[in-house]
Amino acid sequence: MSSVAYPALWGSCSVGTMTGSHPLPEGFVAVVKEDCSTCVTVAPVLADLAGQVPLTVYSQDNPSFPAGAEPVDDSSLLMSWHHDIETVPTLIRVEGGVEQERIVGWERSQWLNFLGQESLAETTADFAPGCGSLSVDPGLADELAVRFGASTLRSRRVELARLEDEAEAMFDRGWSDGLPVVAPTEARVLAMLQGTTRSPDEVVAIIPPTLVEATVEQVAINAVLAGCRPEYLPVVLTAVEAACTDQFNMHGLLCTLWFSGPVLIVNGPIRNQIGMNSGKNALGQGNRANLTIGRALQLVVRNIGGGRPGVNGIDRSALGAPSKVGWCFAEDEEHLPAGWPPLSVERGFDPGQNTVTLFAGHGPIGAIDQQSRTPQSLTRSLAAQLMSVGHPKLPNEAMLIMTPEHQRVFAEAGWTKDDFRAELEPLLLLDGATAVRGAGGMDEGLPVDYADRQIPKFRRGSLMIVRAGGSAGAFSAILGGWIGGPRGSEPITRPIEA
Repeated sequence: MSSVAYPALWGSCSVGTMTGSHPLPEGFVAVVKEDCSTCVTVAPVLADLAGQVPLTVYSQDNPSFPAGAEPVDDSSLLMSWHHDIETVPTLIRVEGGVEQERIVGWERSQWLNFLGQESLAETTADFAPGCGSLSVDPGLADELAVRFGASTLRSRRVELARLEDEAEAMFDRGWSDGLPVVAPTEARVLAMLQGTTRSPDEVVAIIPPTLVEATVEQVAINAVLAGCRPEYLPVVLTAVEAACTDQFNMHGLLCTLWFSGPVLIVNGPIRNQIGMNSGKNALGQGNRANLTIGRALQLVVRNIGGGRPGVNGIDRSALGAPSKVGWCFAEDEEHLPAGWPPLSVERGFDPGQNTVTLFAGHGPIGAIDQQSRTPQSLTRSLAAQLMSVGHPKLPNEAMLIMTPEHQRVFAEAGWTKDDFRAELEPLLLLDGATAVRGAGGMDEGLPVDYADRQIPKFRRGSLMIVRAGGSAGAFSAILGGWIGGPRGSEPITRPIEA
């Protein structure tokens, strides 16, 4: 049988394995492994000391190594794990059952002083730095924490039968968005929690539509399901907090018949630290961080909040969009021209600050212009395509993702982002006479009492502009949005905390 942590919060309980006591023997304790050249170097020293001082040698990988020292088998790594052995050889002095001090590696004069000896057996070297302990090996550490540690996880465990396929079992239990998910074993969840300094039982947000509290631990479980790495967790936590605010209105976004879902844009050094893509194919496949962070947010909403599509689900979108699976990318800050601040700075944050911005969007709509060589021409081209978002006769929300080749036209002319906005905004006005219902032979449109007015296609400040994409290709992208204001979803930017 195998055990996985339940990804929702209801039915949680506290379970764990009691640690017990594992005292060290009196005198001196050495921890070694044969697969370490430094340990092999000090083997004659340990064999010689065995008859002179009270010495216990624990061997991690070969119970007969070192010869002559009567080693104790620690191949289970029980003692090494409980006593935080990070390097071998480690030499510890124990009095009254309590560790007094330790040294690591091999340096002859240091060992002489530590042991109070006047001489030690001859070795092949008088100094060697030591090797990593098996108990901190990346392939073993998480499992050892589960095997020997007192579990701090509170989520209910689900036992899978020995012949039950993990992937199919999680599909059957409804934990998936339709794609395969990673089994949230205790070891994987504990490893995921290492990505944040926040307490596992801290409440992150109240998740709609069921308005259930989600803890850091529960978010971590869903981040495992999504395929995240631990270093992505701070971004996921911030995204969950931002999505579950009145400003972003995740509940309303779930209930709308429109296409939109949360689109995440990451700014700051964390983009590069976790290996996000802001260049070629930034909106597409191929990058683990981009694909799994947004998916983790959606799985939290699905598994904890109950925000699911289907006959009885609250997600009522008529068609849906890829952003409902998860959509996240990074802005290409490094190549922004002078006068084009990153999205986060434009939204009030300091340069170099790690942030995540959420936009209720879908798409992308391709914005092609391969001929414009002046900023005036390109601005009009982009404006014409922006005017068609949603419907050419109705206001809407949008994000313009400008590629380097398009942005180069503005940079070479010395235009700043403010210059571009100043030129663009007058071009984004709906003429009431042609935008009201019935005009142009189209029943859709603005109410007839708008006939004598000009209406902004986008509310002031609501059109966000971001740089991303490969260096070649005169194609930018427009992400259509949902309604803004009190009845809809407002873009939100939050700082990312460790």
